[in-house]
Amino acid sequence: VQLQASGGGLVQAGTSLTLSCEAAERIYSSVAMYWYRQTPGKERELVARLTSGGRIEYSDSVKGRFRMSKDVAKNTVYLQMNNLGPEDTAVYYCSMLKPNRPMYWGQGTQVTVSS
Repeated sequence: VQLQASGGGLVQAGTSLTLSCEAAERIYSSVAMYWYRQTPGKERELVARLTSGGRIEYSDSVKGRFRMSKDVAKNTVYLQMNNLGPEDTAVYYCSMLKPNRPMYWGQGTQVTVSS
């Protein structure tokens, strides 16, 4: 499965940015979608996920600031990031988990937040 993440960039602290992750196929309700992020030297951190049951969950570090959504017609999931801080600087990855399949990963998009 091909996943194309986009929308990253260099922004100032306190501003917003929306990431997109377009899948090359339909994102069925049985599929879970994830947003992770990673900084050099650290493990990949789960930021948000859309479970196969349709529930959206967030890590404590982004709860209340980030919002994940899905557009079925566009085969795309989004990560709206508000009130960004330097601690949000990372490469952001989207991934897809289909039943009985390994996790599929996109290529990542860099988000840099200047203070």
